[in-house]
Amino acid sequence: MPATTAPPSRLTAYRDRVQPAVVAAMPELIARTAWDRDEIVAHQRARLRTLLADAVERSPFHGRRLAGVDPDRVDPRDLSALPTMTKADVVDRFDEVVTDRRLTADLVEGTLARTDTEPRPILDEYVAFASGGSSGRRGVFVLDVPAVVQFVGSLCRNLVARIEQMGGPPPGGLPVAIVAAGSAVHPTGGAIHLAGGPLPFHFLPVPATAPLPHLVDRLNALQAPLLYGYPSVLARLAAEQRAGRLRIRPMTVTSTSETLTPELRAAIREGFGVPIVNTFGSTEGLVGTSAPDDEDVVFAEDGCIVEVVDEHHRPVPPGTPSAAVLVTNLENHLQPLIRYELTDVLTAAPPRRGHLRALVRGRRDEVFRYPGTALHPHVVRSVLVRSPEVAEYQVRQTPTGIAVTVVPAEAGGRVDEDVLAERLADALAAAGLARPEVAVTRGVALDRDPQTGKLCRFVPLADRSRSLDPGT
Repeated sequence: MPATTAPPSRLTAYRDRVQPAVVAAMPELIARTAWDRDEIVAHQRARLRTLLADAVERSPFHGRRLAGVDPDRVDPRDLSALPTMTKADVVDRFDEVVTDRRLTADLVEGTLARTDTEPRPILDEYVAFASGGSSGRRGVFVLDVPAVVQFVGSLCRNLVARIEQMGGPPPGGLPVAIVAAGSAVHPTGGAIHLAGGPLPFHFLPVPATAPLPHLVDRLNALQAPLLYGYPSVLARLAAEQRAGRLRIRPMTVTSTSETLTPELRAAIREGFGVPIVNTFGSTEGLVGTSAPDDEDVVFAEDGCIVEVVDEHHRPVPPGTPSAAVLVTNLENHLQPLIRYELTDVLTAAPPRRGHLRALVRGRRDEVFRYPGTALHPHVVRSVLVRSPEVAEYQVRQTPTGIAVTVVPAEAGGRVDEDVLAERLADALAAAGLARPEVAVTRGVALDRDPQTGKLCRFVPLADRSRSLDPGT
């Protein structure tokens, strides 16, 4: 039977390269969080110049698209003269996008197919992650060592700074329980094996796909002082904490990978009664972290140039929800992502002298579109948030309305499906959907992606065959 984890010698050798590099970069990465706009732009300009020159020389895809572009004349504050990229470009032209001619889509996909709980280094130099995203199309992203250092370091630097402010870690490092992906194909399952080591903390994985009682037992046994996880799972765990079955005392709770909606935040806070940190981490490399109990996420613009844009890729002013975000990863020269479109909806805060601050509102693809109208997820959420008998839900678009699966807040609890369907139909009609048809069914649990453990909360009609969202 073939091995399903990376040979220890290869993974250990790769980790021995990455972890010291992250540690060495950490003081500088922490210092960058205090940069003002002039420092951020100067850094972006220097890194962008190098990225563009490398992409033009070594990537056939970018060599064609960026022909005639002078890297020295491109201003990171205005990239509108450069073409944009989509997931289709990455998927369909993978072999032409990457800058190492030894790297092919077949090689990467074959490696990911053999990956289980630990990353498998590719060519002893790279690591790959897969993301489905809300658009439903699977993308594959490969990172070289500088990209891993930037990605892992940006995700961890606030935690490292807090540990230092607390007087340093306990012997062996501060334990962090993370309820997320069970497979290293997803960053929350793979990056935890690249962090740790000489860093002042270590992750204790708890697969989000495990049954809820198992999660409770595992966390009760670990008693980790820090808790990370998907907000949809954290809310269920908060209910277990209120019921007395979960008995942990985390100092903080950190949400990751899924949208932290107001109702999920309220449920988590009610259950644990501690500050909540919200993080944003895309497989494409964009990273952001909030201060405890702050709704705005601060994005690491020293690692990526971020453009908050409308559907025509024009900048939107602060306070206006975006239709997309264009990301230029400044550190990944292996798979250059230059003005790559993410469908995340961000609302930027008024500009300050530091890094971009924005409220993360979810994904553009969560909007259900019908002839003559569009239904935003908040229309449904506004009803379900006033339904305490419902613990979890999944909403599927139908040609004439929605089909909703709900999980009761208590095992064997009662949900009046007819009443809930009527309330939802009224909300849809008020939002402009004529004669909406709503079906509500009760379930015991919602299926999660077996690799990522993530839950696709809203499934558009075009993606009815897809019930799971393995994106970041």
